[in-house]
Amino acid sequence: MPTAEYFAKSERWPCTHFDDRPANSPISLLVVHNISLPPGQFGSQHVKQFFAGELDATEHPYFADIHTMRVSAHCFIDRLGKISQLVPFSKRAWHAGLSSYQGVNRCNDYSIGIELEGTDISGYSDLQYRSLLELTHFIMQQFPLITLSRIVGHNDIAPGRKTDPGVGFNWPAFRQALVKSQPI
Repeated sequence: MPTAEYFAKSERWPCTHFDDRPANSPISLLVVHNISLPPGQFGSQHVKQFFAGELDATEHPYFADIHTMRVSAHCFIDRLGKISQLVPFSKRAWHAGLSSYQGVNRCNDYSIGIELEGTDISGYSDLQYRSLLELTHFIMQQFPLITLSRIVGHNDIAPGRKTDPGVGFNWPAFRQALVKSQPI
């Protein structure tokens, strides 16, 4: 059965910050991140502009340092639980950077990245958790090598360099909800 390139309930966002995955790199990891632009501010179009390479460096002092970065994720979930997809699942999004999981480097090669609108300490909305749960189930059905033990935070694959999704993310509740609602 061929896998789906997009989550049907997502809005599509323009993004060119991706490329082909290397041959023989089966998708086997899901990485949860957070982002807000400017940091700690929610609900703007800045994240979309950033991932599209269209962030205006003059709109906020923080943007001067990041506006030329070429990064992406497969999906973004805003505070209201709306899912936007930037990169087809079969393609390599540029979300992990210098990374390693269980001794295998270059996590972008074999992972799917999901960005939650938030900060390490802000906590996340119930709507975000519901959407993340639904999206995670879909991804796990499409890519059976992604098991509960292979759903991690950015901090797990880039320790010391990254801290997201942070202490505000409730891993125990998310994992429990994932197990309880997982199809038998």
